[in-house]
Amino acid sequence: MDVKPQYDCSKCPAYCCSYDRIIVSKRDLSRLAKHFGITPEVAQRRFTKTVEGEQVLRHQKDKYYGSICMFLDQKSRRCTIYEARPGVCHEYPDRARCGYYDFLKWERRHQDNPDFVPLKKG
Repeated sequence: MDVKPQYDCSKCPAYCCSYDRIIVSKRDLSRLAKHFGITPEVAQRRFTKTVEGEQVLRHQKDKYYGSICMFLDQKSRRCTIYEARPGVCHEYPDRARCGYYDFLKWERRHQDNPDFVPLKKG
């Protein structure tokens, strides 16, 4: 039996996309390559970098979190490669609750501001 999620990603400013290390597998590279019509080798060079021996997605500057996944649309705060996103993104948060979403709801309630976005401390 599937558990119904108790979070709404459409109401979140994409906190999970600010993680420093969004790991990309060979399978993810193949999916990205197919999505963009390029080879996996080109996808690896364009979209990833190596951090401590792991392939991770590159980032772009972000007004809320400092840096964020290169595939996040900063206006809509939505993934631009949703159908081709890495497995780790597809699986997140892998449970019925998202800790960041719970925190976000609490902050918005206490700030009395439905659009409040807590900044990531770095």
